[in-house]
Amino acid sequence: MAEVTAETVDVLIVGAGPTGLACGIEAQRAGLKLLLLEKGCLVNSLFHYPANMTFFTTRERLEIGDVPFASVNVKPTRAEALEYYRRVADHYRLPIRYQERVLAIRASDGVFSVTAERSGGRQETYTSRRVIVATGYYDRANMLNIPGEDLPKVSHYALEGHAFYGRKVAVIGGANSAAVTSLDLYRHGAEVTLIYRGKELSRHIKYWIRPDLENRIKENSIRALFESQVTEIAWDWITVQTGAGERLRLENDFVFALTGYHPDVDLLRQAGVEVDPQSYRPACDLTTLESNVPGLYLAGVVISGRHTNEIFIENGRFHGKLIIDDIRRKL
Repeated sequence: MAEVTAETVDVLIVGAGPTGLACGIEAQRAGLKLLLLEKGCLVNSLFHYPANMTFFTTRERLEIGDVPFASVNVKPTRAEALEYYRRVADHYRLPIRYQERVLAIRASDGVFSVTAERSGGRQETYTSRRVIVATGYYDRANMLNIPGEDLPKVSHYALEGHAFYGRKVAVIGGANSAAVTSLDLYRHGAEVTLIYRGKELSRHIKYWIRPDLENRIKENSIRALFESQVTEIAWDWITVQTGAGERLRLENDFVFALTGYHPDVDLLRQAGVEVDPQSYRPACDLTTLESNVPGLYLAGVVISGRHTNEIFIENGRFHGKLIIDDIRRKL
């Protein structure tokens, strides 16, 4: 049985990423009693970004809560961003409970019951007058749904290149993550094959990374197979179907399937939010960010469904004020 907490908060926020923190700061400023639940660590998605990643945006566009972002470079690194958001959390002393994954959100008589599971399996239920879901998307990979995808030699997330020195590695995808990973693997001595279903590299690759990758492909340092798809993964080989109709069997030690991610729509649907089955876009009033479930709000990239390139930290950080202003009017 779940343990039920007696105290009811005004606002419960699911997710302690930059957008969730921004929502918490606005709720605190409004004098609302709040609680944040985070399934992992602080800014969990950023923590799982590639170790040497540099942001495309400038540091001031990542700022929240009027806390200045001090960075050596104009475009900050992942490590600098993690330090910055730790500083923000310290400054505002937001009530955050870590390692608590939200399993269910239920509304009854104007109050929400939120059930979360701790890392040890223990469940706890919280009550709140309003709920904000700011869960991001990075922990839900778009699956290939092919034989062998569940093998331990397959990762849907980038790993540091050193571990793959001298090994044959396939990178599936043609957007920014695939580009950065391919270059990192190549520079750490891996034999890299980039496999992408498109005719050419994605336009979403950062402008300073794309020429580097294109030049490595031209000089055959990185093999690229365009208009191609991996159809099967085995322990020591993969099968690739090319656009020319060829079926290739390539020796392979490891596969990075970097095919993108999507929000946790199961949680939203369970809570009663209407979600488009194709785009994964949830029903949401864009003037208040309230969903079709009264009192349940959505913040950050979860609003955009599969179109995760529409909302970033730069614009999601403003969602908190929009939501809290509406909550204050209605409470």
